[in-house]
Amino acid sequence: MFPTIMIVDDEPSILRSLAGLLTDEGFEVTTASNGYEALQRIEGEAPDLILLDIWMPGIDGLETLKEIKKDNPHIQVIMITGHGTIETAVQATKLGAFDFIEKPLAIERVIVAINNALNFRRLEEENRYLRRKTIEKHAITGNSPQIMALKEAIVKVAPTESWVLIKGENGTGKELVARNIHNLSQRAGKPLIDVNCAAIPEELIESELFGHEKGAFTGANSKKVGKFQLADKGTLFLDEIGDMSLKTQAKILRVLQEKQFQSVGGSRTMQVDVRVIAATNKNLEEEIAKGLFREDLYYRLNVVPIEVPSLKNRGQDIAMLVDIFLEEAAHKSRAPKKSMAPEALSLLSQYTWPGNVRELKNLIERLVIMISDKEITAAHLPKPYNPGRVSEGVQAFESLFALQELKTARQLFEHYFIRRKLTENENNITHTAKCIGVERSYLHRRIKRLEKDKL
Repeated sequence: MFPTIMIVDDEPSILRSLAGLLTDEGFEVTTASNGYEALQRIEGEAPDLILLDIWMPGIDGLETLKEIKKDNPHIQVIMITGHGTIETAVQATKLGAFDFIEKPLAIERVIVAINNALNFRRLEEENRYLRRKTIEKHAITGNSPQIMALKEAIVKVAPTESWVLIKGENGTGKELVARNIHNLSQRAGKPLIDVNCAAIPEELIESELFGHEKGAFTGANSKKVGKFQLADKGTLFLDEIGDMSLKTQAKILRVLQEKQFQSVGGSRTMQVDVRVIAATNKNLEEEIAKGLFREDLYYRLNVVPIEVPSLKNRGQDIAMLVDIFLEEAAHKSRAPKKSMAPEALSLLSQYTWPGNVRELKNLIERLVIMISDKEITAAHLPKPYNPGRVSEGVQAFESLFALQELKTARQLFEHYFIRRKLTENENNITHTAKCIGVERSYLHRRIKRLEKDKL
C-alpha cells in the first residue's frame, strides 16, 4: 500500500505538476485548492502526509496547519511557500510542521523531505505501539473496589507533575504503580530510573545517585553517570525510601530542593529536572517519631499519597490474577496452560497472603512446574494455602513407612528429596545438582525417570 499525499495549494499549475511528479514516484496523490477544502477532505481520505502552501486566500496555511494538528496530530505536514521568512518558518515549526520548503520547488528536495517525514511517522507509530505494549504489560489487574480506586488515582495524578508517595506492604506492586504513573505521564518518552534505596551501601550512595569522576576515589577507574542525571527530563523512582539513612536523606533533600548537584570529585554544577515517585512499606510518620526519617523530606515527597491495597483485602481479584499467572507460567515453560479447580480458587481466596501478589505469582509458578496434571485441584495446594491438608513432610514420612519394599521406599524418598531441593533452589537444576552433590546430567535423568514413573 502506497503512502497517500495531499497537496494543498491555490495555484492550479502547482497542483497539476506536483501531483504528476509524485504519482510517477509511486505515491497516491489527492489535491485541495484551499484550506477549507483540505480540512473537509482530511477526515475521509486520511492522508499520510500533507504538502501545504502558506499563502492562500481565505484561511492561510498556518491557520490550516493549526486546525490539522488539533484533530490529526500524527499527520506529517510540510509547508511550501514562495515568500518564506525565518519568522514564518519558526512559527510553522512551533505549530507542528515537519519541514519548510521554498518555491520554486526542486523535486529532489521535495522527495527527500517527504521520505524523511514518512520515516519519522513510522518511527512515531512504532513508539506508540511499543508504549501501548508497555502499558499493557504493566497493567494493574483486578476489578475489586480497592483496585478500581487505585486505577482512578493513577489516572488522575499521572498527567500532572506532582510528586507521589506510594505506600503498601511488600509484594503489593508498588513498582507497578510507579511504572503506570510514568507511562501515563507527559514524561513517558523519557527514562524511568529506579533506585532501590535499601540495596545501596552507604559508602556508595553518593556515587550511585550523583555519579563520579575518574579518580575521585579508590576504585573509580572511569567516569560514572549517576541516577539523577540519567533520569533528567524523566522520572526518578526511589523505592524503599524508608530504608535510606538520615545522612543520605539530607543529601537527597538538598538536591530535590535546589534541583542541582555535583558529581563526586567534580566541580561542575549540573541542573536536573526530574519527577520524583517514592515508595515505602514502612509507616513514615512512625519513623519520623522515632527519629529515623526526616520530616521535611517526608512532606516534600508526600504531595500525593497513594495506598496500594494488600491482596487479603481484594479477594475477588484472586481468580483473575491466577488466570494471568497460569498463562505466564505456561508461556515461560512452553507448555499448555493449566487450569485451576473452583475449590482450589476458593481456598486461595480465603488465604491472608502475607507476601501479597508476589507470593501468589510464585505459588502458581511452582504448582505449574511441580504438578503434571492439567488441572490444579485443592489436593495439590500445600499448607498453609490448604489448611485441611496434612503437612507434606508428615504425609511423605508416613507414606514411606507404609511401604513394604526398600527399593520403592528409596525411590519415593528420592522423589520427595529432589522435589524439595528443586523448590528451595527455584527450580534451577544446576544449583540443585551442586547443592545435593550430584552431576547435572544425573539429576536430569532422575527427574525424567521420576516423571515417567509418576512418583
